[in-house]
Amino acid sequence: MKNNEEQSRSLFGISLSDRPKWQQFLICSSGFFFGYLVNGVCEEYVYNRLKFSYGWYFTFIQGWVYIALIYLQGFTTKQMVNPWKTYVKLSAVLMGSHGLTKGSLAFLNYPAQLMFKSTKVLPVMIMGAFIPGLRRKYPPHEYVSALLLVVGLILFTLADANTSPNFSILGVVMVSGALIMDSFLGNFQEAIFTMNPDTTQMEMLFCSTVVGLPFLIPPMLLTGELFKAWSSCSQHPYVYGVLVFEAMATFIGQVSVLSLIAIFGAATTAMITTARKAVTLLLSYLIFTKPLTEQHGTGLILISMGIILKMIPENKPAPRMVPKMKELPLARDENRRNEEEERRPLV
Repeated sequence: MKNNEEQSRSLFGISLSDRPKWQQFLICSSGFFFGYLVNGVCEEYVYNRLKFSYGWYFTFIQGWVYIALIYLQGFTTKQMVNPWKTYVKLSAVLMGSHGLTKGSLAFLNYPAQLMFKSTKVLPVMIMGAFIPGLRRKYPPHEYVSALLLVVGLILFTLADANTSPNFSILGVVMVSGALIMDSFLGNFQEAIFTMNPDTTQMEMLFCSTVVGLPFLIPPMLLTGELFKAWSSCSQHPYVYGVLVFEAMATFIGQVSVLSLIAIFGAATTAMITTARKAVTLLLSYLIFTKPLTEQHGTGLILISMGIILKMIPENKPAPRMVPKMKELPLARDENRRNEEEERRPLV
């Protein structure tokens, strides 16, 4: 089977496969940054300015916009290469993460929520060691890099709690649940791309959305959010325009993220999303004029150190030329077990 990096990949008509790595990285990152910077500004406006905290409902609206956009891209179910059951677990985690993330904005201000979510780098790296088909192992300096990020983000969050009244334990619990789900999500998506390289970004997003939308209905009904959100948005119909615009921008970001995962892996993508969150954070403070303290600055410095450390290439010793020896029976058995484990279905 071909490696996923060798498969033909494109992003909104732009071919990625025949480009060098740095161009692939630049194109995917640009789409991601654009989509989620617009998403961040829209969410700040809807949640903190309009005081609309309907995470499940807004995710539901976003899902239908995704389906419409994917349909316009020409994707059909006949192009699927994975069975529907592959996406059930993935969709449950994806929708849970989206709903908890958006819902936590009712209890945390946007920068604080961003900081908590940015700590997902470390759990993504840890979770990657246990996902069948991946079994990722990272060098020590990458764990140090992730730890610097986590410490910096915690410092920033604590400083933000002192300067903003919109901070509560319930919000921390909700965003922590989303964080755990995200750590599984990225690795599971990478495993699907790795084990079936013909999987496209559109298939991944379409199937995850279609299977995931029904998961949003029970929490909307149990909490009464469906009727409250419908009533509030009916009184302010322009909110739907903001939500559709946000979903269109986020769609570009989502497809770009899936491209990054398919080409560069879940952990590297998590680092890129962290950089985006830092940029969104600064924009939030500049646009909505919030106070920055010395503790904020210390946290941002540690975040920068972590990102720079991650970018340092690993110095691997040159492999020594050793005469090929006859493979021992024990080694052959071990290799056979590893291959069987890699071929094991994900669900």
